[in-house]
Amino acid sequence: MSGSITLRIADGIGHLTLTQPDRGNPFDLAFCTEMSRAATECDENDKVRAVLIDAQGPYFTVGADLKTMTRDREALPRFIKDATVGLHSAISRFARMRAPVVVAVHALAVGGGVALSAAADFCLAARGARFYAAYTGIGLLCDGGGSTFLPRRIGVRRSAEFLMRNQTWSAEEALGHGLVSEVVDDEELEKAAWSLATELAAGPTVSFGEIKNLLLSTWEQPIEAQMELEARAMARVCHSDDAWTGVTEVAAHRKPIFQGR
Repeated sequence: MSGSITLRIADGIGHLTLTQPDRGNPFDLAFCTEMSRAATECDENDKVRAVLIDAQGPYFTVGADLKTMTRDREALPRFIKDATVGLHSAISRFARMRAPVVVAVHALAVGGGVALSAAADFCLAARGARFYAAYTGIGLLCDGGGSTFLPRRIGVRRSAEFLMRNQTWSAEEALGHGLVSEVVDDEELEKAAWSLATELAAGPTVSFGEIKNLLLSTWEQPIEAQMELEARAMARVCHSDDAWTGVTEVAAHRKPIFQGR
């Protein structure tokens, strides 16, 4: 895979990198299409037990491609619908796939880059990273699951403030608000992100997938329904090799080694 992104799969990790640093890694139509294909590959490839998303260049992403958006006013609504097909399918698959997703933000993340950071299971940020809402600054509103995942990470009231007041947060502010999982020194980000992805890739992947989907349903279900979903998910996981390995190895006072199945 080449163009807007690259995807390399090795050692259980699907490593996805935004590779248009000269353009600021914009979320244009080509990017959204390639992101969807990469998400599908990570979802379907049994070798992928964790996903790491990072970017090249001075920006994580500048968000929307304004040059494309300003070419034809009449065509803009169609462009938005076309682009969000790929972007939204990618976000949905990353959210629901078994493999945990880690986003490593090294610099400024704008608009859709913030939504992607919120959608990820883990977001690591360099100390010099920043998160800019951007949408209302150009008279638009959030996409990329921003209205789903920002409230889940930072709360509805703070989401409204961030988006409507078009705020920019430092990495430390994003950590304090709950958008970011961890802040590390700039030069330590790559090492920290790979360490976390490697740790997750060695875990019980089937269980991780069930946890991810349970956390997505928790706002929609009554307590009793959510607990039944938990019970049914636990029963499904009990069919996995990793569950049997975990139970028997810990019972024997040994550390289990999970295979992701």
